Amino acid sequence: MTKSPVRTAIFPVAGLGTRFLPATKATPKELLPVLDTPLIQYAIDEARDAGIERMIFVSHPSKSAIERHVMDDVRLRTELKARGKAELATTLRDAAFCEVEDDVVFTMQDQPLGLGHAVLCARDHVLPGPVAVILPDDLILGKGCIGEMIAAYAQAGSGHLVATMPVAPEETNKYGILSATSQDGSLLKADGMVEKPAPEEAPSLDAVVGRYVLDPSIFEVLATQPPGAGNEIQLTDAINTGAGTVGLAGLRFSGERFDCGAKAGMLRAVLHIASQDPEYDEVLSEYLAAANPSLAA
Repeated sequence: MTKSPVRTAIFPVAGLGTRFLPATKATPKELLPVLDTPLIQYAIDEARDAGIERMIFVSHPSKSAIERHVMDDVRLRTELKARGKAELATTLRDAAFCEVEDDVVFTMQDQPLGLGHAVLCARDHVLPGPVAVILPDDLILGKGCIGEMIAAYAQAGSGHLVATMPVAPEETNKYGILSATSQDGSLLKADGMVEKPAPEEAPSLDAVVGRYVLDPSIFEVLATQPPGAGNEIQLTDAINTGAGTVGLAGLRFSGERFDCGAKAGMLRAVLHIASQDPEYDEVLSEYLAAANPSLAA
């Protein structure tokens, strides 16, 4: 049977961003810029490029700035045009959602009860068929990861598909690790995931990162699932529950991932993007020369 198209993407954006305080005291972490583009914009563009029809943002009442960013601001664009900045106004219009033309939903996660609970909060708003979940903290550059996953979903032959990347043995305790049973190119059949195992207990070196395509049965599982680690509703636990019924697979995506939920990862992302733009060559050269005087000799 042909899989239904993935029409819905869920963006869990209710977290407090404690690792970036005090920067996130008033500014949601999803709006922190990688140079001049907020993390959430990269996630939105990835979903758009994949042909996603409905975008659901699971947010928090204290983070209304996210909605202000993603929705079109006609007043701002008018002001920019009046100041002779029509090109910038057009850029903002193209990046934003139109209240009339686009299918966008904001729903609230009032309590920090875990990623699984955040996904469950979107249940009443999803369109029929499998759903995508995109974590903006995981910036993946290159070929659009969620689009790559949707293209591979039917071939995977499993209800749940997760994005994976290889990690060093000493890093397995930082990730959920896929328990792979077989491999077909970049696709990995699996019977479950193990959360942050020690290197000697890791079933593989394939770490799961923040992109998922999930069978709609995930909501039924989450609705009755007891709290797990941290007394939170864990999405990993729900995926594991479904692995034996709807199936589970991983996709080794082709892009480059940056953990922008951590300061070091954000800095790596900024430096990587800056290095791709000649506008920043002078700044980077100055820094490298100061850090390594022998290079300037």
